[in-house]
Amino acid sequence: MIGLVVVSHSARAAEGICEVALEMAADAQIEPAGGEDGGLGTDAGRIRDAIEAADDGDGVVVLVDLGSAVMNAELAIEMSDADAVIADAPVLEGTVNAGVETTSGKATLDSVVERAEEAREYRKLD
Repeated sequence: MIGLVVVSHSARAAEGICEVALEMAADAQIEPAGGEDGGLGTDAGRIRDAIEAADDGDGVVVLVDLGSAVMNAELAIEMSDADAVIADAPVLEGTVNAGVETTSGKATLDSVVERAEEAREYRKLD
């Protein structure tokens, strides 16, 4: 199964996003990677550990919130042996979409990224 990692500057935000996504995709493998040294920030080592925890050999899609989260996620992917990619998607909506896709028996790394990135087009108001 494709794994997911949620990277946020806040540990509580990352955990909350995982909680919401798991309500929609209870069987998904989603790991939070938020915060740095008990405060706000992102940590490449923590992200790498989450990637490795989420990886069962099929690959990992990483969803990020903003700024240095992208840079540290890129560094974490370089530090890991897992086949991992970053989805260019809003972190909450993208994680929900990606989580649901991972539970499909036909899910691939590309299909999970595609589903996550579809969330960029969502409008909340008409």
